[in-house]
Amino acid sequence: MPAHPEAIALAVDVATAADDKLASNLALYDVADVLAVVDVFALASGGSDRQVRAIVDNIEELVRERHDQRPLRREGAPESGWVLLDYGDVVAHVFTAEQRSFYDLDRLFSDVTAFEPLTGDVARESTRLPDDDPSVDLDALVDAVEPPRDTATGPDPDPADDATTDPAPDPAPDPAPDSATAAVES
Repeated sequence: MPAHPEAIALAVDVATAADDKLASNLALYDVADVLAVVDVFALASGGSDRQVRAIVDNIEELVRERHDQRPLRREGAPESGWVLLDYGDVVAHVFTAEQRSFYDLDRLFSDVTAFEPLTGDVARESTRLPDDDPSVDLDALVDAVEPPRDTATGPDPDPADDATTDPAPDPAPDPAPDSATAAVES
């Protein structure tokens, strides 16, 4: 299920706030089909710890003004190079360039729909295949499929099904005990 329009609008405001503080490399990813609890990831980069702090503060201020929301959770610190602001359906990640390159969320979500950060228009359609659906129970699908019978290692066919099969000969009778064995046994 794609991201909700309200989540996209919130993510656009997050990107706008980051852009106001000259953040670089803005990106919005529709992760609703990949992550059950989040609709959109908003990514932004700052050139320094100080800029990361300014971007984060501006995001919090603008979202509070326009949406009357505060982050449900805030993790990281500008000094660490990565701050996460969790608004429920939207999670904002503000990185330094070094940390963004290290964690490479852009590559991780390169196959999901991407939005234009300042408009919310679709910039790139998802390239995920239908079998990439994380809600599919793969174990159940595997169990439901019966593997093909390998004739090389499979069980032998029932001899009754083959008219050309000769019945197995009777086993040879035990030889009569010789006199030495009979003397020991008595």
